[in-house]
Amino acid sequence: VVVTWDICLAMGQEKLRGNATVSMVLLLNLLPAMNKNKVNKSEAEWKKVLNDEQFRILRKKGTEMPFSGPLNTHFEEGVYNCAACMAPLFKSDTKFNSGCGWPSFDAAIEGQVKYVLDKTHGMLRTEILCQSCGGHLGHVFNDGPTASGTRYCVNSVSLNFKKS
Repeated sequence: VVVTWDICLAMGQEKLRGNATVSMVLLLNLLPAMNKNKVNKSEAEWKKVLNDEQFRILRKKGTEMPFSGPLNTHFEEGVYNCAACMAPLFKSDTKFNSGCGWPSFDAAIEGQVKYVLDKTHGMLRTEILCQSCGGHLGHVFNDGPTASGTRYCVNSVSLNFKKS
């Protein structure tokens, strides 16, 4: 419950306080994924399979420069997977152009993303991680323009697109 409250605070308690549906969806997404394919690698093993930029972002929680990633303005039909472990994370029909410089989605595939309170840089945010390998994807905000009200702001380099 404490973690849930912290994440509610990170996503904007005023917006969630009066919306039981959003709060319930958030709670359900916090439950451990039913994914039995957890990927556990050492930092040395990750360095062998990821390029320098992927390692910096996915394993060291870095951020790519805005408007620099090839998937920022990419809008084909398919699935966006984790670049480290290939776990499916976002469907193309949830992607939208937010103009923020990073790929934006209004929903993640249920159970595929882990939410963690992030208090770094003097801010209160919700970090998003790949549920399978723990790779840093970006952050989720409550300022999305779609019906969900959420904006998953994702580093392009943390994703791999598979066309359907």
